[in-house]
Amino acid sequence: MASVDTGDHGEGKKNKQKKQTLRVDFTPMVDMNMLLITFFMLCTSLLRSQTMNINMPSNDEVIEGQENKVRESGAITLLLGTNDELYYYEGMPVQDGSSYEDENFLKQVPYGLGGIRDILIAKNKGPYEEIQALKIQLQHLEITDQVFREKSKEIQEKAIRDDKTAPTIMVKPTDLATYRNMVDALDEMLVCNIGAYAIIDVSDGDRYLLYKKTGNPEYLTEEQKAEGN
Repeated sequence: MASVDTGDHGEGKKNKQKKQTLRVDFTPMVDMNMLLITFFMLCTSLLRSQTMNINMPSNDEVIEGQENKVRESGAITLLLGTNDELYYYEGMPVQDGSSYEDENFLKQVPYGLGGIRDILIAKNKGPYEEIQALKIQLQHLEITDQVFREKSKEIQEKAIRDDKTAPTIMVKPTDLATYRNMVDALDEMLVCNIGAYAIIDVSDGDRYLLYKKTGNPEYLTEEQKAEGN
């Protein structure tokens, strides 16, 4: 609070100019500073707990020309199309080309629950359940974030290398997909606790599958369009 002291202490000094002294009380500012400090500390802790790390795999993880050597029984290919469309197929197209003529080989599913998430969880059931149990322990502060990451990595590596039960997901965004589609696909990898996945360029065979499924020639390359004509 501010107060003014006029300095008028005697009647005999009425003709003299009065001096005014201004005194500012900064006590309320201390309370304000403490409230601001508490506010920023609380907001910082909340923001930190809500952050989520997304593993961005390198294209080098699946060497060009070697993707067909991935174990077919656990391989799932995701094709990110236009208008938020998502397609997938399991295994690899057969050598005789019959897969490209099979209408049921390439399937369309939505993102999230009731779609691709249910499929990935079913394929990754064992590691998914183990890591989900670790997430519960982390939420209850029974383990630290560092322990959670280490144990999750051990579970994923065991399923991939030793048990060979973990699926290998190949994410292939087309030219018609958006950046958001890519983020949504990677979010599914994180939610479903997928340990082996990579981002790969769309092959000519995949483009043909999309064209046969949708009838959209924009999926084809210029060479494929020329051959079709």
